[in-house]
Amino acid sequence: MFLAGSAGAVGAACFAGVPLDLLRGLGPPPQSRWNPGRVRHLLPTVSDTRILLKVSFVEPLAGAPRLRVGARDFLGRMNDTSGSFCQFYATQLRASTTHTLSLVASNGSSLCEPWEISTFPPPDARPERFRLLCFTCAGGPEGAYAGIGSLRGNLPTAIRSRLLRRALSFAPDAAVANGDHVYWDLHAWSGSLTGSLSPRARESNFDFAAPVYGTRNEDALHLAAGPQIVPVYGTDFRSTPVFFLQDDHDHWENDAAGAFPVAWFQLQLARATQQLYYPEFLPDATRPGGLPWSSISDRGDLSESFGTIRYGALAEVLLYDVRRTMSLGPTAVFVDPVVEEWLVRRTSAPGVRHLVHAPSNPMGWSAGKWGEWYPDLLDEAAGRLTTSVPKPFWPEGWLGQHDRLVQAMTSMRERAPLVVSGDLHAIGLGAMTRAGSLDLRANPVTAVLSGPVGTAPAGFPSAVRGIGATPPSHLDLVEHAPPREEHGFTLVDFLPDRAVVRLFAWDVNSQPLEAIDTLAPFHTSEVAVPA
Repeated sequence: MFLAGSAGAVGAACFAGVPLDLLRGLGPPPQSRWNPGRVRHLLPTVSDTRILLKVSFVEPLAGAPRLRVGARDFLGRMNDTSGSFCQFYATQLRASTTHTLSLVASNGSSLCEPWEISTFPPPDARPERFRLLCFTCAGGPEGAYAGIGSLRGNLPTAIRSRLLRRALSFAPDAAVANGDHVYWDLHAWSGSLTGSLSPRARESNFDFAAPVYGTRNEDALHLAAGPQIVPVYGTDFRSTPVFFLQDDHDHWENDAAGAFPVAWFQLQLARATQQLYYPEFLPDATRPGGLPWSSISDRGDLSESFGTIRYGALAEVLLYDVRRTMSLGPTAVFVDPVVEEWLVRRTSAPGVRHLVHAPSNPMGWSAGKWGEWYPDLLDEAAGRLTTSVPKPFWPEGWLGQHDRLVQAMTSMRERAPLVVSGDLHAIGLGAMTRAGSLDLRANPVTAVLSGPVGTAPAGFPSAVRGIGATPPSHLDLVEHAPPREEHGFTLVDFLPDRAVVRLFAWDVNSQPLEAIDTLAPFHTSEVAVPA
């Protein structure tokens, strides 16, 4: 058996103290007015001419199903060894079109009710508005909640779904789920170093020397990751394109010194989680196909770590995972140099009104942890961040790359720089007016922490690190909305002359559950495009 301490048949075993049959029976949250049929979860992404869809089913399928887009059929590709997970890749579609989709089993029967999704406008189109939903940290094993102030562990998945449904009620054109979809760190974190196997690693008893697929590791992956993703999203996002960025915990580790770059097995777990549960990034004409972890043989022309949201000539969002290619030593960077070159080139390129950066690691604030852009760490006696003591094992090259990217942003004289990040378990907004020796006052960089969806009280920075999200010494940051350690999300409306940023937060310690259904923004900022 792959589960430590288990005996007998798999169906009678336990995983982290929960019977396997119960875990396997977890389905998506209840749906209204749409019949999911045999579908457990469904997550799509789109471009102007393509749709990529990840689906899991209540029970394994006997043969590969088909995705019907209008009058065209696209054969599914099974993503696991049991036939319960499938992906569909539809190409050569009409842009700016609402397409009717349906899933059909190999025997011709319907797998769920048909639904609709729209492709984006072509790059030269001039739409009047683009609404983007952003959030982070939606993962984590489910905790217990018995009313105001009673949360133990991560938010129950039903409450996470409720928060996301409130966000979807504003009809965003797309969503960015920015990192930390899975929390199952395989090594214990102590201070700034990663040490022995964690209790969760011992519970799951992964075989680090075996492949993920076709072994007992595959079952362990489903049981650890599935309950953190499937019931949170269900089929709620079936008509909303979603873009999933991976961060540290998605590589099955915390971003402590010694954990990154991650071991090969954990890299394979990260890749398998993405392949099974949420879409990779579709190709884009302005993004090189040869970037790291892009266009590799088993994913076709898809990219695992670097993506683009292009919505006509109105907005372009650059999505980049800083963990997959982060390096150490005298030439350390977060993103590979060829990725940085692409980011800088797109930032300075004409042809789009708004250019947004969306890194998985936050710009603008620090919690004194190792895997940040900034050198600050916590002075426990003073209760504040300091750079008077060197941060162990932290390379200055990360900060150098930060400043090169910020320089590219502030140099966009015809655009207002905006960066929307994840990871830091807070929601807030500020304006960078200085980064080291860079004077940004002529065109400040607006930085947004998008808001966590599933964080446990013990997971907020002030609890786990002794300090909340704080401006680092490297920056002058005007905090228009100081970061809140509450659950929430961000909506950004891109208009021809401005971007309107709205921050939403729900406080588990003071607000009833019903308040989620009428949640209103606690802060709104307008970021005007320079004249």
